Amino acid sequence: MYASRMSNLPPYLFARIDAMKAEQRKKGVDLIDLGVGDPDLATPQHIVDALCTAAKDPNNHHYPDYAGMPAYRAAVAGWYKKRFGVRLDSDKEVLALMGSKDGIAHIAEAFVNPGDYVLAPSPGYPVYRTGTLFAEGNVHDMPLTRENKFLPDLSAVPKKVAKAAKILYINYPNNPTGAIAPASFYKEVVDYAADNDIIVVSDNAYSEIAYDGYRAPSFLETKGAMDVGIEMHSLSKTYNMTGWRVGMAVGNAEIIAGLGRVKTNVDSGVFDAVQHAAITALSGSQDCVQDACNIYQERRNVLCEGLKDLGFDVPVPKATFYVWVPAKDCMAFTGRLLTEAGIVSTPGVGFGAGGDGYVRFAITRPVARIQEAIERMRKMKL
Repeated sequence: MYASRMSNLPPYLFARIDAMKAEQRKKGVDLIDLGVGDPDLATPQHIVDALCTAAKDPNNHHYPDYAGMPAYRAAVAGWYKKRFGVRLDSDKEVLALMGSKDGIAHIAEAFVNPGDYVLAPSPGYPVYRTGTLFAEGNVHDMPLTRENKFLPDLSAVPKKVAKAAKILYINYPNNPTGAIAPASFYKEVVDYAADNDIIVVSDNAYSEIAYDGYRAPSFLETKGAMDVGIEMHSLSKTYNMTGWRVGMAVGNAEIIAGLGRVKTNVDSGVFDAVQHAAITALSGSQDCVQDACNIYQERRNVLCEGLKDLGFDVPVPKATFYVWVPAKDCMAFTGRLLTEAGIVSTPGVGFGAGGDGYVRFAITRPVARIQEAIERMRKMKL
């Protein structure tokens, strides 16, 4: 019944976790869900109010502009200029997305022919791989190791693979490891892409979720980056808007045009009322973002300190709301946490072979629940 390409697709990780959670809930288990990275904090009220106002306007009830409202694209360009110092032509270098996942899932369709290679981090966001497989391309895994600060070793990619590659995915601040990247890494990426004629796709969805005074850069700040790549970003994590499905692709005009051409054939754009709310988010006060980061930082501290007290060698992340915890048998450990302690976590191997030996915790629950999770783990024979 199914197309042959379906046999190459792994089960979507979070769908499997949802099934396991449902089974435990049927048993009456009080679950502490530290699995999926879905903020528990409410969308700031001024953004909600903007949506309500825009939704009442009949002018917003029609098909939206495929590329995004000019006012939304201008707001994105303004935010990038203010936040990163990156100048963008809002007409040619900005494209509205239904969340960054939308762009990541479709970019390979525009540039990857059957048999072409895509270079993807392992562990990494599963859609890098599945988007490539839908385009019938080949994925070359770039291992992210703690020894290399969870940065890919580009020199380890075989030269034949590099020359046959069309896209290189990078993601910092990183999901799932929480790692950050220095400016020197981005310079290396630009040079590598130019030398091998590869499109760079920077997934920067977590840039605003940062701690201890850290400010994440944009890949596009790097000299030459606009010549070789684009960046995917999203309002989902920054403003607690995961369900709103709004984001952006920005960067090289030719690459943006290719992605836009695919999208005009598969969807009809982002609801205008949501775009109006997004304009409010991007253009208004960013105090709400810092307030959220203060909450996440406290949670991070409680979780990391608790895990260290239990004997885990935990890297303390400077960004994202993920804690990447070493665990020898990640599948077995995740299963035990769920069945013995009612704690939902994510096995690292679900992000690729490079994630084997780790478990990801999301700090998307209140401090009291995180403290309870630590106490439940303390009662287990770890």
